[in-house]
Order: sequence, then C-alpha cells, then structure tokens
Amino acid sequence: MSLAYELETCVGAPGDAEASLVAAERALHLDGDLRTGRCRFDLAFQVAERAGDGPATARAALGLGGMWVHEHRTAASAAKVLSRQRQALANLDPRSPLAVRLRARLVAEEDHLAGRHETILRALPEARDTGDPVAVAETLSLAHQCLMSPGHEALRLELAHELICQAARTGRRGDLLAGLLWRTVDLFLAADPRAERSLAELRGLLAVRDHLAVGFVVQAVEVMLAIRAGRFAQAEALAAVCAERGEAAGDADAANWFGAQLATVRWYQGRIAEFVPALSGLVNSPALGSTDFGCFPALAVAAAAAGDQRVARGMLARVGDPATLSRTRGWLATVHAVVEAAFLLDDAETAARAYELLVPFAHLPVVVGPGVACFGSVQHALGTAALTAGEPDRAVEHLGAAVQANLALGHWPATCLSRHRLGQALALRHGPDDVTARRQLALAGEEAAGLGMTLPAASTRNRLAPGGGPAAVSCRRSGRHWRLDWRGRSALVDDSVGMRHLAVLTENPGREILAADLAAGPGGGLPDQAGSNQPMLDEQARLTYKHRLSQLQAEIDQYRALNDPERAAAAVAERDWLLAELTAAAGLGGRVRAFADGRERARIAVGKAIRRALARIADADPVIADELRATVHTGLRCRYLPR
Repeated sequence: MSLAYELETCVGAPGDAEASLVAAERALHLDGDLRTGRCRFDLAFQVAERAGDGPATARAALGLGGMWVHEHRTAASAAKVLSRQRQALANLDPRSPLAVRLRARLVAEEDHLAGRHETILRALPEARDTGDPVAVAETLSLAHQCLMSPGHEALRLELAHELICQAARTGRRGDLLAGLLWRTVDLFLAADPRAERSLAELRGLLAVRDHLAVGFVVQAVEVMLAIRAGRFAQAEALAAVCAERGEAAGDADAANWFGAQLATVRWYQGRIAEFVPALSGLVNSPALGSTDFGCFPALAVAAAAAGDQRVARGMLARVGDPATLSRTRGWLATVHAVVEAAFLLDDAETAARAYELLVPFAHLPVVVGPGVACFGSVQHALGTAALTAGEPDRAVEHLGAAVQANLALGHWPATCLSRHRLGQALALRHGPDDVTARRQLALAGEEAAGLGMTLPAASTRNRLAPGGGPAAVSCRRSGRHWRLDWRGRSALVDDSVGMRHLAVLTENPGREILAADLAAGPGGGLPDQAGSNQPMLDEQARLTYKHRLSQLQAEIDQYRALNDPERAAAAVAERDWLLAELTAAAGLGGRVRAFADGRERARIAVGKAIRRALARIADADPVIADELRATVHTGLRCRYLPR
C-alpha cells in the first residue's frame, strides 16, 4: 500500500480534533506505529482545519512527518504533507514552540534531500531557546538523521546523548527509544566495541513494551550481525521476519532493506549474479529515496559477476563521478559498491577516484543505512581500488589492515574475502609462487568452504596470462585422476563427482549450464522436475512459529536480566530451531516455499560437490584452486568465466 493511498483513504469525519490527536500521538510515540499514526494525524488535520483550530492543525501537520526524515517517498505524498506543514506554520506565532518544531521539520527535510546538515544544526539553538523539551528532542533527532554520512561520528554521539537526557523531560517513550537507537547505531557505524552492549539495553526496553518503528531497525541490526557471523541461513530467516515487521510498522524502507540484506548474503555466498532481476526492478522503485544511489553500482556488480558487461558499465555510468554524490547515510556503501564494480570491470580510473574519496574513512566499517547490512572495513575497498588501479604495494598494505579490522568486527565473511584479495595482491606483486600469497589464498579458501562462500570472480587484470590473453584452466582425465593445468602450473586430483562437474564447465567456458543437467550427467534426465506443490509449512504453523519467536526473544532477554543462563540457553536453542524451520520454509519476500523441486536439489548437490572438489584441488595447488573459485559460478545455472 502506498503512502499516498494511506493518506487519501483517511477520509475526514466528524469528531474531536484533540481526541484524534491524542490517538495519533500515542500510535506514533508510544507504539511506533507509523502507518496508524499517519492515518490518524491525517484525520485530525481535516477535523482541526474545519474547526479553524490553528494549534491543532499544526500538531497534526507536524505528526504527519512521522519519526524519520523522508518518510513520504512518492512526489505526490511528500508534496501533500509539506504543503500542509507550510500552511499550518503560516498561521502560528513564529516564536511559539510549535512553530519552531514545524520549521525544524521543514528544514530537516530540505537538508536531507540536499545531502547537507547546516540548516538543521542552526535550528538547534532556536529549539533550545524555547525551553520546550519536545521541541529540543524532535530537533535533535532530525539533526542526527541529517548527519548520517561518515565523518560526523563524534557529533552524532553528542546529539544522541542529549536526546536521551531530553527524553527524561518530555516523558515520551519514543524519545528515549530514539535516543538509545541513535546511540546504538552510532557505535556500530564507528566500529565501537560497545555497540552490542548498547543494543542489549535497547532490546531489554523493547522486551518490556514493543515499539514497531524502533524494533524494525533493531531487527535489521540483528540481520546484519547474523551476516557478520557467517550464519547466512539464519540471516535470511531474520530478514524475512524483519521485512514483515517493517511492513507492519508502515516503514517505507521495509522492502528496500530486505533486498539489501538478501543481496549482501548472496554477495558473500558468491551468488550475487542471481540477484540481477531483483536489482533491475529495484533501481526504478518509487519507494527509494531521491538520494538512494546504491542500487545502481549494486546492479553493476551483479551484472559484472553474471558476465553482462554492457549492463554493468551502464549502471556504473549512471552513478557518474562518485565525488558528486550527496553525502547521505548510504554514501559509503554506494562508493564501496562502485569500487567492487570497477574491480570486476577493470575500470582503473573510477577506482582511483573512489580511492581518494575513501581514504579519510579508512577506520570505519561500510554499513548500509542505520545497520541494515555490513560489508566490512573501508580498508578492504581501499585495497580493492588500489589493486584495480595497478598499485599492488598499496593494495597489500590496505588489505592486510582490512583482515585485521574485519577480525575485530567479528565479520568472518568479510575477513575471508579480504584475505582472498590480499593473496591476489601478493601474487600480483611477487608472482603466483609467492609463499605468503599461496598461504593467504589457501587459508581464504578453507575459510570460504567452512562458511559456505564461493569467492567472487577476480578482475580481468588479475586473470590475464603473461601473453595478454585469457588464461583458462584445462581439466583432463588422467586414469583415475584429473589433471588441471593453468599458467604453467599443474595439479593431479582424484576423481569425484565435483571434478566431473568442473571438467564439463571448463570445457565450455562462458556457457551457462543448468545444475540439473550437470547432476544428471551425460544423457541423463532429471526426475520429478515438476517438484511438489505441498508447502513446507502451512500458514497456521508459520504464524504460530513467528508468534513463538517473538515470545522467545522476550524470554531470552528476561532470563539474561535475571542471570539465569540455563533457561536462557534453552530459549536460545528453541529460537534457533524455529529460525531454521522458517528458513527452510521461506522464499523470497517471506513467501511460503514448496518442498524443493528437482532443480533446487540439483543446485544444492552440484554446489556442494564442486566445493568439495575445490578443497581437494587446494590441497594439490592452492593457486589453481583460487583461480577456479574466482571463475566458476554455481547456482541454478552454472558457468566458468575465464577472461
């Protein structure tokens, strides 16, 4: 349901403006129900306007803005709300606290759209001068949201702390939760080790009484932490729950965040190419904010991984010079994606420009939004940019630092990927026989296998043979073994199902081959291709599981607060089992999935067989194994892409 539609369906009706306002403010500040708040504020506005009640009209117009900046994404709904706010402001005493609150909202919306923060910061002293705690609290939160770009870590923390203090004066629970939320987000964005302690405090308050809007962001952070831990199946299940929670709250970011979370999981799984259709639809979604550019380079990465350089280069061109992008909360993640796309496309010029922009933020992690997903340390992007620009010495320095920074974050997939790139940089600097390069590549391969990752493809530059042409791996049968040759290197590996799959793929470079065809073997057929239409969980069971999940989280927080580790551990075990069940049953967008059909079974079997074969190849020659991990892509369709 669109926000414009929500406003239009809140038709005016006779009633008391004050009663409508009280109900609306309760929905927004106490319950965090953005959708209900919008509808009730809309009704209150119409009632107050008909009654000629200027202050009530202004309160309703102010409430229509919601908790966050830029809640109204479509041009029509945003224009309607801004028009009402300006109209209400014109009828107020400009020195009144209500007028100060409305002006703060209007300038915050303008600053956010322009990617700046100067105007809203100038509004803070005016709000403080009123002596009205609500005016101060709202302006603090709005200013904080306009300062989400990197470089403002210390100032954001100051504002969050002041907001927590002001909440004691406003008496509004939503102000306290917002202050604690911003403090938690700030600590995660700064890679501060106290972040998870702050998150635990916030969880405890939400366990006592839920707040839909704040709880949605907290749930998104939980998804990010699951990805950092390499628990991809759990992250997907949590992402589906998070999306439903965001939809229930009426948050415009619910679908976009779900897409970002799944794209992050697919990136680390080496399956980002599968996400091309989803990203192609997302780039033109009206739900995206006017300053959200991250989908363009994300699609460029996915298209490049799929071998579609035309689309990849087109999406990168849409972004343009990264230096011209607005410095909003998505800026760092956008530039990170630009670097990855430039790496895959061998665009040294774009990589060099992005490098200069990222240098001041080398100490930060790349976090999407307020904690939706994390791509590890900025050091990794700097190292990748240097590698693309042909500066292996600088790349080695940054990527070595990235490994350490990602270890400190507890981001195991990012650690693995940084180690892999470090091995590539060392091999480029000293040659493929460098002992340290081989050690890093082999260790990255082991870590990837343990996490269920397929390391992403290297750039063209890093896969060129000495003569300048593409260097393809050959895989030939040799008795009971397979002989692999690449760039003067050879390895002998025992026969296995995975080796036979690799032989087919390397004999057909660039060609997509269905996993089902690989699983069937020469001349084979795939039985039961139609699969089963029986859902893995019926709707009642799914709802029961999700209700129990919410109960379990409250129980876990309670047992931990009571220092009862045994009962907390039992609740955690039950929660993890339920998450596993939901993961198995949930498809894209949380839809109930039928039992895996033949094609899905083939995808899983072929992927596992190839990963086992790559582990055996790594024992014989880690350099060849690394090359195959970078160029063999598995999924429903598999391919080998030497370039």
